[in-house]
Amino acid sequence: MGSEIHRDAWGIPHMRADGVHELARAQGVVTARDRAWQLEVERHRAQGTSASFLGPQALSWDLFARRARLDDTARRCWATLEEREPETARWVRAYVDGVNQELPATAAPEFARAGLSPDRWEPWTPLGVWLATHILFAGFPAKLWREQAVRHLGPRAVGLFATDGPGTAGSNGWLVGGARTTTGHAIIAGDPHRFIEDPGVYQQIHLACPDFDVVGLAVPGIPGIAHFGHTGTVAWAITNAMADYQDLYQERLRRTGAGVEALGPDGVWRRAFRRVETVQVAGEAPAEVEVIETERGPVIAGGPEGLEGGVADDEPLAVALRYPPRVTGDLGFGALLPLLRAKRTADVDRALDLWAEPVNVVLAADTEGGVLHRVAGRVPLRSEANRTRIVRAWEPGHEWQGWHETPRAVIAGAVAVMANQRGLATPLGVEFAPPHRAERIVALLAERERWSPADMPAIHMDTHLGSAAPLLDHLRALNDLSPEAAALRDRLLRWDCRMDAASTEAAAYAAVRGAVVRRLAAHPAFAALATAPACPEVLLPWLALLPRIAFALEHLLRAEELYGVDRSAVVAAALEEVAARPPAAPWGESHRLAPWRALPTTSPDDEPKLAGDHDCVLCTSSVPGLTDLSARGPAARYVWDLARREDSRWVVPLGASGAPDSPHHRDQLPLWVRGALIPVVTDFGELTKESDV
Repeated sequence: MGSEIHRDAWGIPHMRADGVHELARAQGVVTARDRAWQLEVERHRAQGTSASFLGPQALSWDLFARRARLDDTARRCWATLEEREPETARWVRAYVDGVNQELPATAAPEFARAGLSPDRWEPWTPLGVWLATHILFAGFPAKLWREQAVRHLGPRAVGLFATDGPGTAGSNGWLVGGARTTTGHAIIAGDPHRFIEDPGVYQQIHLACPDFDVVGLAVPGIPGIAHFGHTGTVAWAITNAMADYQDLYQERLRRTGAGVEALGPDGVWRRAFRRVETVQVAGEAPAEVEVIETERGPVIAGGPEGLEGGVADDEPLAVALRYPPRVTGDLGFGALLPLLRAKRTADVDRALDLWAEPVNVVLAADTEGGVLHRVAGRVPLRSEANRTRIVRAWEPGHEWQGWHETPRAVIAGAVAVMANQRGLATPLGVEFAPPHRAERIVALLAERERWSPADMPAIHMDTHLGSAAPLLDHLRALNDLSPEAAALRDRLLRWDCRMDAASTEAAAYAAVRGAVVRRLAAHPAFAALATAPACPEVLLPWLALLPRIAFALEHLLRAEELYGVDRSAVVAAALEEVAARPPAAPWGESHRLAPWRALPTTSPDDEPKLAGDHDCVLCTSSVPGLTDLSARGPAARYVWDLARREDSRWVVPLGASGAPDSPHHRDQLPLWVRGALIPVVTDFGELTKESDV
């Protein structure tokens, strides 16, 4: 047989081969065939070279990638993988060989537009892509925000502004055990929430060889199926655990004739790594970046001369980032092959003992009734101060002291829900998502005794907004309003709190909410936070006041006191503002999909209208007060059936192909918008053969 590539009616690739390594090579070939432009963008982002063809818009990321030493960390982790997991290293190399075999023959139109030619992948490139994709998942920039908030508003500000930050990925996931299903076997369903990208961040794929037969959602550029998979006898899914596993250290640096030195907690100055790198920028002069690394980690902001406007008042500011793969040389790729070979939940459990990052909450179930609910990943043991703030590198007590044991739970009542809320992962994190999505899923699952796979999209698409209550409570208490504002208030108090695309009440609520956010952000009480401190541009989304207020609005409206802000007056003024010019169109007219593209081509007006909102189960996130457009939402939906894998269903926001001229580039988008799913095909007799590899 060798290796074969087949397709189903939706263009989803199905591969089978005589062996594990041949199959990895076939996966590399088909990914390069379907996602060539995406692969090259991700490779350059991992190397910090994307500005060379994307221009100044990509420079801030490249500077961060260089300073954080992402490419060097990938090389370190590759060396560790070769030493500790030689079979996995050969498997990764086979995938890279497949990519390199196919890339030169690709003709994606973006290459011509960008003036770029595909280049060779190295064995460590998949590790670099994984690292670059997930380096911001733990939200370490939130520590910069907390530093600013506490500095200007005091310690109480940490709790008031707590939320899942603007760049943090989340997800929904739920498991219904066999006692609560129509088949007597478990169902796992959910949807990962990430920035919606074109091409999509997840790739529907089927991998079959004598060792395993797995369907799932792969990350383009990474061999295997890491996050969401079904082997026929066991299935698994993840959500972001919201764990805190990265630290920021304020460093004291000084220049010497030999380079740069950093002051350690023992009072000794030690030589730091230093070199200057050149970043090419299309259309502009090259940029130079000084790369410094201390014993804590790479310096991602500032240097020996400090950073004007930084966090510290009396010290030149340099901030070093400490993150687990840089410390251990292990990115967790040793888990990938065992996951594919898993037959039971115990196998998934053992595989996840090798997981590193990002730190995830996992649900798994098998055909024999086994279930698994645990956290997977590496979280350091260290002082409480490390978890919340920037700590001083020259003060003792901030060292890492080993690793947390990852929590696990017994699934009671045949139902488990994970939605980034406080719960299983609480000991490992600081800020979590509000409980609304998790509580809503639990409530929906309680509405009937038995569930089937076909019932799950109703949960995926639920639009009830649990976080609306605080603002509605403020509206209810208002008096002395104009007739127009009073009418709008009464209309909103009769609203069913559903963010449906066709709802004019949802649009009116969003308009009032946005006006409240803008007025709070403009209040003198928060003036000191209105200007973000000087820091790398790529981190600014975490330091912008308006989004911080938008995502923490529930806390801010419910706090006993808010720095002297008269919230009733703010809400009344916002209501009057909207009542004077109420939105005439329903929510979906302004709440449209806004996918990220390395080379923008489509206007938001050309994208579909969406239901949902940030705290709905249908989590299509906008930034209230700034835009109703949704850049973040369900990057895929899945329903894993443990009774019959062929009754499983899935969908992605766009389509299986990354090629703009392919009929499968956006053919799943209409289904995704309305919540429909397509069948998971596993019978090669129902597929069309495309080629041998």
